[in-house]
Amino acid sequence: MKKNTIVKFAAAMGLLLIAYLPTIAWMVDRWSAKESYYSHGFLIPVIALYVIWKRREVLSKIKIDGTIAGIWIVAVSLFIHIISAVLKVYFISGFSIIFSIYGLVLFFFGREMTRKLRFPIFFLFVMVPLPLVIIGNLTVKLKLLATQMSVFTLNHIGFRCIQDGSIIRMPGSFIEVAAPCSGLRSIISLITLGLLFAHVVKVSLIKKSVLFLSSIPIAMATNVMRITLVAVVNDLYGEKFAMGAFHDFTGFLVFAVAFLGLFGVSQMLGVRRVEL
Repeated sequence: MKKNTIVKFAAAMGLLLIAYLPTIAWMVDRWSAKESYYSHGFLIPVIALYVIWKRREVLSKIKIDGTIAGIWIVAVSLFIHIISAVLKVYFISGFSIIFSIYGLVLFFFGREMTRKLRFPIFFLFVMVPLPLVIIGNLTVKLKLLATQMSVFTLNHIGFRCIQDGSIIRMPGSFIEVAAPCSGLRSIISLITLGLLFAHVVKVSLIKKSVLFLSSIPIAMATNVMRITLVAVVNDLYGEKFAMGAFHDFTGFLVFAVAFLGLFGVSQMLGVRRVEL
């Protein structure tokens, strides 16, 4: 791989990042916001770069054969970025930066290199926050669904209760399923993990798809498990205990159980090998 090409690519990437500074600032603000659904956003570029670094020996042997088609992709992406920035629709601009990066790689290094880097480039999509209006609508729907499923579970394990909107009312207590407990954060985080997991396992595309898609029901199921546990503890030991350290502990427990769920699905699919 020619050093001169790498220097030119790095310079072009620097200029691209400067052009996208308002969008990058918006993403960082969303990643670092209180109760953020995208706090994992800081890790995504790091993971993508790590995947590229792990493939460095293979990449170094690829013949550089840049194509002008990459510039057209960059041009269209930058046009979308400008329109989005003017309209302050930053999530579209966030998506366009990924296509801009794809175009630069295609222009400087060619189709074979771009094909090898397709996953780490498009993995960046999971760092782009969805619009707040979409997040809000999904949160409300998932909150009600999680409440309904938790009420069903509680009634079937001997804790009588009814659903009142997003509130679970029991004979001697009640809990409200607030926005952070809707399960959306778990779904977004587990989809990200599921995507990475599906990529590294050495199985067919169909099995990869099944593994990735399984992250959604696993996230929903583990969130219902958390709400059910909190409701039971709240009923037996009171709100002070249930909503304190126990509530925080179940947040970590949910992610651990969800990861084990993904691992279990991978074993059922016959996964025996992983490779970055």
